[in-house]
Amino acid sequence: MPQQQPPTASTSPTSPSRSLPFTGVTNFRDLGGYTGQGGRQVKWRRLFRSDHLAGLTAQDQALLADLGVARAVDFRGQAESAAYAYTLPGVAYHSLAIEPTVVQRALALQRTGRQLTAQDAVALMQETYRGFVHDNAPRFAELFRLLLASDAPTVIHCTAGKDRTGFAAALILLTLGVPRDMVMHDYLLTNALYQRPPGMGSHAPEEVLRVLWRVQEDFLNEALHLVDNDYGGVQTYLVDMLGVDAAAQKELAGRYLERV
Repeated sequence: MPQQQPPTASTSPTSPSRSLPFTGVTNFRDLGGYTGQGGRQVKWRRLFRSDHLAGLTAQDQALLADLGVARAVDFRGQAESAAYAYTLPGVAYHSLAIEPTVVQRALALQRTGRQLTAQDAVALMQETYRGFVHDNAPRFAELFRLLLASDAPTVIHCTAGKDRTGFAAALILLTLGVPRDMVMHDYLLTNALYQRPPGMGSHAPEEVLRVLWRVQEDFLNEALHLVDNDYGGVQTYLVDMLGVDAAAQKELAGRYLERV
């Protein structure tokens, strides 16, 4: 695993910053700059990932406009998006709701009289990631349809921007030919950036919260191993489950990778 950059560092002295100076979100970052298919670099300022955008300040919204962001793809469930709704001028909103299941499963375990442990939380998160691969494939397929419909600068997000968004970002980067070690590197940047809201989940043990509000290699690997085992790899998964065939992949590369 390559050593992580500091969260605000660029990939080179002349590259844009990956993490951006928002105050109302903490996990907003650019997916550009990684080396993809044919040695071509993922374009900067075209694809972004974030935690939810309801807390953006007026200054944040001005920065978002300066970045040219014209589309937001929201993976939050219905209750989440209703509780923290937002409207951003000039930004088209697309809801691709994936209902959160970790909290419900954790509560079900607690109702049996069990005190949740960190190991329980890891198992719950791995189950969630397995669900992304099968149960939520239609949502990720729709994400790719949006990316193919327009290359307008886009931000994808959920509540914390770490799990649903993390798997979506991994799929995008893998489709563009970014190696898995760098995809994992990007995924793990959440641990350096995301700040848990004060008091969130305060009734659970801290060891459990540290699992639920962070990311681990084991989480993303659980999904990717399932893709490998059930479909023979990302390539077949893209075609068979997400409808992203060779022509679509070539189109995505043309839109989101720099020319050599």
